[in-house]
Parts: sequence; structure tokens; C-alpha cells
Amino acid sequence: MPTLITALLVAAFSFRLVSADLSSGLNGAEVNAVFPGDSNYADASRAYNLRFTLEPAAVAYPTTPEEVSSIIQVGVDNNLKVVARSGGHSYAANGLGGQNGSLVIDMSNMKAITIDSSANTAVIETGNRLGDVALALNAAGRALPHGTCPYVGIGGHSAFGGYGFTSRLWGLALDPIFAINAVLANGTIVRATEDLYPDIFWALKGAAPSFAITTSVEVNTFAAPSYAIVMEYSWSSVDYEMAGQYLYSFQNFSLSGPPSALAGELVLSRGSEEGQVTFALTAAWYGDGDEDSANSAIQPFLDVMPTPTSSQILGDGSYIDSVSVLGGTTLDTSEAPDITDTFYAKSIMTPESEPMTLEACTSFMQYLATEGFTSNTAWFTQIELYGGPNSKIREIPNNATAFSRRDTLFTFQLYASSSNSLPPYPAEGFTFLDGMVSSVTSNMPETWNYGAYTNYLDNELENWQTLYFNDNYPRLKSIKDQVDPADTFWFPTSIEE
Repeated sequence: MPTLITALLVAAFSFRLVSADLSSGLNGAEVNAVFPGDSNYADASRAYNLRFTLEPAAVAYPTTPEEVSSIIQVGVDNNLKVVARSGGHSYAANGLGGQNGSLVIDMSNMKAITIDSSANTAVIETGNRLGDVALALNAAGRALPHGTCPYVGIGGHSAFGGYGFTSRLWGLALDPIFAINAVLANGTIVRATEDLYPDIFWALKGAAPSFAITTSVEVNTFAAPSYAIVMEYSWSSVDYEMAGQYLYSFQNFSLSGPPSALAGELVLSRGSEEGQVTFALTAAWYGDGDEDSANSAIQPFLDVMPTPTSSQILGDGSYIDSVSVLGGTTLDTSEAPDITDTFYAKSIMTPESEPMTLEACTSFMQYLATEGFTSNTAWFTQIELYGGPNSKIREIPNNATAFSRRDTLFTFQLYASSSNSLPPYPAEGFTFLDGMVSSVTSNMPETWNYGAYTNYLDNELENWQTLYFNDNYPRLKSIKDQVDPADTFWFPTSIEE
């Protein structure tokens, strides 16, 4: 049984393209591709985050793993860096290479979803978007943990973790994956599992784009919950000191062990006047019972809060409707085009073993209520509940997969768009978000082992190797040295060889 990475390094290609010219090489491989100067090049190379304007050498559209292998070889022959694009939602345009001149392998023509109802498994090609995956699985009464935006690609999302509202119940999107079909830098097509190429499998579950082009994932699915609803509560124009106490209370509630079927995130936005914030909670319930069961789960937090300014229960009780409600748009991504934005984002992952102090919570809210009130950006922050005693995410050790921050209690998404969602992006937006982070970290011990979430990619982040991958980075670097010694799969935050 092949388990040694070194065996892959001497594997020969089943074919070798003779042309070193990019255009003729891709045409010779009979792969559809778009090049600079083509009429559709602007659309093919447009980033989701319009803060980035990049010019790839070409965008190629494979339909099979063999074509992916061919494209990689053409890239190697032309001394190009090669990157995969699944849904194209990388916050820093890494799916376009993060720089000019990369060869982009766009997976959008690989959208097969094969469900085995007898084994409750599925094979999902990485050109699929989350909304389409949810619809296909739901038709068979099944589901997976994943994020809320329907247009995010399953490839990148699961490659770097994949948090969603069912993650406390089922884990991250990468956790149900038991096999990954991928193409390595030398063109070898592999099926990696815990037994077949285990080091590669480990690396692909948390840092995949640095090591291979993933063509499909094989997953264990979950029975769609029998009952699911979304609950929204809002407290408008909250004084920052009270808001700090509310955040601290939510942290205490989260540490008390709410049921794994309960998900939740705080959503913070600009207050109606300086010194205030709008404080909201979006919660969801995925379990047996009815609305009373959901209300009972969230009630201990509501008991320590004032009466909300507004509250509502959303959804018809079905799982797929809860996915639609949280997504805020159609789940069938063929019905409407994807949208773009011009933004900068950062993140904080707080360790469950060292919760935030009340001082840190209040400092954060004070910053939002003052600097946030005068900011020339359209901003929001989400504080997502990852952990707590009943969370499935934390049951897996930090070193079990390349994703390293499983002992997280909260993940903050800090997000600020230009005022009209179009370029140019204001320079003040960068310092504004940097200040959000420091308002928390400067009020915690210097040894505070906080992290950052790779799916909220920050191209300005210092010490990203530790913040994203922590103690797993040395092993990732070692595997990278072996499977991609020429650093073919490079982008600004790829694992260094």
C-alpha cells in the first residue's frame, strides 16, 4: 500500500506535453482556457474582492482530474505558479494567485455530486458552491456542516476549515471528509486518506491549496435535522460599557455548555450616535423538538439581558429553509449572479482556555462605538460561537489535521467595505480594522495564544504562519518541502517550502 511521500516524487507522468508555450500547451491538452486579450478575460480574472485587480497568465477550465494534471504540467513547463479557484471568494484573491502572472485552474466545470444513500456518503467535486451542495444533499435527506454564503466554493471553504452554524453539532466542513482526490505538483493523481498518503491527507485538511489541486472530496453526510429554526434578537443603540458587559455575558453563557444543537453569533454594527453600538444575536437550533426547545436553549442568555428592541423567529422548521434564511439569497447559484465587494477583513480566534476579560470586551466595544461611529467604511463584526463544552469542533485535537485552532471559543470576523462597495478602498480602512484587533489583544496578556481564521484571509497580517497554523506549521513546511519542492503551488500565504 503506497504510504510514502517519496514514492510520489519519482512517479512519472503518464504523458508529457512537448510545448513549453502556455497557449499552445493548453490548447494541445484540449483544455478550455482564457488568455489576456480575450473578450471574456476581464470576467474570468475578476476578483470577488475588488480591492484586488490581478492579471493571471491564463484561466483554465478543466473537466477531469487528468486535465488538471495536464494544466499543472503546462504551468511547470512555463515556470508559472499554479493556483486553484473553487468559488473565487478568497478575501485576498488567492484564487487568482494573489499576484500577476499565475496560472489559474478554475474548477467551475467540475460540479458532479454523487450521493451513496446506502452508505450515507457523497463525492463532491470542488467546482460546487455551498448552496448547490446543500440543495443536492437535502434532496436525499442529508446535510453537511458549512458556512452560510451560498456562493462560496466547497473546495477552498473545506480546505481551510469551513465553519458554519451546524459546526458545534457536526464539526467543521473538513471534518466529515474521509478521502481527498487531488493532483500533486508533479502531476500525480492521488486519493489521499488516513491510510493512503496520510501526511498529504493531514496537510490537505486545513492547508490544501499549498500542496495540491483538490478535484473532489469524499464525505460522510449527516441526517438533516428534524427541526431547525433561526432566531434573531437586536438591541439598538447600546452604550459601549453595557455592550462590553453583554459580550462578557455571552462568553459566560458559551462557556456554560449550551447544547451542541444551538448555534449563535453576535452581530455588531454602527450605533445611532457616538458612544453606542447596535448589538444583535443570530441563533439557530438544529435538533429534535419544536420552538420551545430552541427557546429553552437560548433563554439562559436572554435572562441576563434587557428586553430586546426587536426579536423574530425565522424559518418554516425545515433544515433547508434555515440554510436559505441564513444565506439571505437563493441557494441555487445558477439563478442569480454572484456579487462583488471592495473590503478588508481581519479575524481573531479566542482560546477557550483563556477567555477574554471584561476589560477586553469593553475596550472592543468602546472602539466600535467611537472609531466605528466616525469610520468612512461600511463595517460589521460577527463573533461566532465555535466552542464551549459541547462543541464538536473542540473534540478533535489541534494536531489531528492541519487546521490548528480547534480550542477556539469565539471567532471574530472584522469586516469593512468601502462606502459604496466599489474601489478605491480607503486607506483608513486598514488602520480601522487593525485597531479593532488591538483593542482586544492589548487588553489581554502578552502570552495570550489567540489565532486567526484562514478563510477570513488577511493579506496584511504579520506572523500569519503562527496565527493561522500555530504548532502545525513546522510539519506543514516539512511536507511542502517533500511534495512541492519547486513551490509550484504558491500564493502570498501559501506554506513556505
